[in-house]
Amino acid sequence: MQTIGILGAGGVAKTLAKGFTKYGYNVLIGTREPQKLNEWLSTAGENIEISSPQAAAQKGEIIVLAVKGSAAETVIKSLKPYLSGKTIVDTTNPINGIAGPENGVLNYFTDINFSLMEKLQQEAPEANFVKCFNSVGAGFMVNPQFNGTKPSMFICGNNVDAKAEVRHFLDLFGWETEDLGLATSARAIEPLCMLWCIPGFRDNRWNHAFKLLKI
Repeated sequence: MQTIGILGAGGVAKTLAKGFTKYGYNVLIGTREPQKLNEWLSTAGENIEISSPQAAAQKGEIIVLAVKGSAAETVIKSLKPYLSGKTIVDTTNPINGIAGPENGVLNYFTDINFSLMEKLQQEAPEANFVKCFNSVGAGFMVNPQFNGTKPSMFICGNNVDAKAEVRHFLDLFGWETEDLGLATSARAIEPLCMLWCIPGFRDNRWNHAFKLLKI
């Protein structure tokens, strides 16, 4: 079984950890505060272990970055020696934690011409970043149910093999994968979080996902 190293311990990390183990993966959740996961771990099922971020990054064959966007660069910089050649599933968004939403629209600390994932790829050039899971809430990340319609998950990254690995588990998780190309496309994918959140902040509606229609 492949081992997934998850960096982070919030809702996204927990949801994806359970999702990966459901489909036969081992999971290491890397966190500096393991005590916060003790109660959750007792009900999380088998094949999930709690470790340090360093151990998760070192032992994980695929890495999931599930931290706040404001912490992502620091985390990647500190773990860079363990990431060379690995697929890094980047779930982060560059949300400004100081300035709240304006009329339902999140504030980002990046601009439209350079994404957070590009910054991370620049910080760890030997790693293979794939943007994924940033445009939907945690509750829909694994086996989303939308009346029989598969929602679209938009991904991008510079490495073809890394994107193939991500596509494999997206198939298992019930998504239709839309590969939008190289890491520069994260400039368009990251703002999808802003769009996804507007109905939530304005009308408390969080039960939706995106679908790319084709003819």
